[in-house]
Amino acid sequence: MNDSNILIYNVANGVATITLNRPDKLNAFNDELTFALQDALDGANKDINVRALIITGAGRGFCAGQDLASRNIKDSDTSFNLGDSIRKRYNPIIIKMRKIEKPIIAAINGVAAGAGASLAFACDFRLALDSVKFIQSFSKVGLVPDSGSTFFLTRLIGLTKAFELMLLADPLMANEALNFGLINKVCSSQDELMNEVNTLANKLSVGPSFAYGLTKRAVNKAIFPDLEEMLEYEANLQELAGKSLDFNEGVQAFLNKRDPVYQGK
Repeated sequence: MNDSNILIYNVANGVATITLNRPDKLNAFNDELTFALQDALDGANKDINVRALIITGAGRGFCAGQDLASRNIKDSDTSFNLGDSIRKRYNPIIIKMRKIEKPIIAAINGVAAGAGASLAFACDFRLALDSVKFIQSFSKVGLVPDSGSTFFLTRLIGLTKAFELMLLADPLMANEALNFGLINKVCSSQDELMNEVNTLANKLSVGPSFAYGLTKRAVNKAIFPDLEEMLEYEANLQELAGKSLDFNEGVQAFLNKRDPVYQGK
């Protein structure tokens, strides 16, 4: 499926396991990883032998979102368009995940931040280690939540808490996420997490997969009918935010490991 080891794709007993494999970067997305994930999702969707999917991360992180260092954004760089990047790289991932009529399980083994949190939210089941943090880290660099975060998080936990998390970028710990109904189960160890995830995946893989697919289609129609429209709207807003002085300051502060000084413009 993919010649690079940046993503590991395995199929066994009707279950496709997709492992983001940049452990030294907490599996943060660069261009190569986003396109590899798109390819993996396409492959799992087309493979009639795949009846359930697992998405997880290698090492101690699930996905830390966008790898800002890989962007190498400089003060003088006005050519990079965040909206176009989101449309090409992130939005197709989220759309594919919702359109795949096979259940997708997130095995959240570590921090899920930014677009990495969005990736988890787009799954059908979410199981997490008790040490996991969900972080809406966008505001830390002067951006708005994207990759479906404004869409999914608000629907999953409600406006009040979602808005707080998106603006303040405070971490939401796994047990609190469980109380909000954001995740299905909290596990106390990596072994327990993967045992629970594999048990669930195996149960789903021998179930009535046609009915599962139709149920997911119905849920999408009931809860997520305007997903693609909202993803495009997020991209438009991110395009505006990406041209702001605050974004440039946020990125430079992050890369230089200092506190940002925002001007609100």
